[in-house]
Amino acid sequence: MASSSTFLVLAALLALLAGQVIASDPSPLQDFCVADKDSHVNVNGFVCKDPKDVKADDFFLAANLDMPRDTTSKIGSNVTLINVMRIPGLNTLGISLARIDYAPLGENPPHTHPRATEILTVLEGTLYVGFVTSNQANRENKLFTKMLNKGDVFVFPEGLIHFQFNPSPHKPAVAIAALSSQNPGAITIANAVFGSKPPISDDVLAKAFQVEKKTVDWLQAQFWADNHN
Repeated sequence: MASSSTFLVLAALLALLAGQVIASDPSPLQDFCVADKDSHVNVNGFVCKDPKDVKADDFFLAANLDMPRDTTSKIGSNVTLINVMRIPGLNTLGISLARIDYAPLGENPPHTHPRATEILTVLEGTLYVGFVTSNQANRENKLFTKMLNKGDVFVFPEGLIHFQFNPSPHKPAVAIAALSSQNPGAITIANAVFGSKPPISDDVLAKAFQVEKKTVDWLQAQFWADNHN
């Protein structure tokens, strides 16, 4: 009887472990899986194109990442994301990148990548960067910040709110970011909270931010610019 109970416990543990393995992103099981964006089959990612139809151009993009971007938006930044939507050959490879241009005093506002860790390298200029931890047991959200100069590198952990700000009133800045997902996603906090369609109830937001509803109404009336291209 005891051995039977032990067997059941072990079987349950193995089932839980197997469930965790299945829930994580799998490693590629072949050399490549170029995204077939014309397929009507719905999977978590993209169906593979037939390997005999794959071409070198499936792994290539004339992205012109050496060229400056327009940073005249209200927030003074421009994110050029190179992900699986632009290079089909990135499908299943778990990586993407972005060029980020910052105007003087421009910023990439607080945002998260729900599916990726980010590692940022400054190519030109200076950036003040930081991220905030998730809710801690002591009810604090700790802020980690750093001033970065040309050639410096900083890591933003997956899913955490982070930002970059160019403190120079005269010089632009440029950075390259690598992300650990073919399609990392981005949630710009202010846009999502105050610019959702349809809007979140001002009763909800007034209580959440502990401000008057007229303040929420004013924020929701703003034009929340998207700096991702």
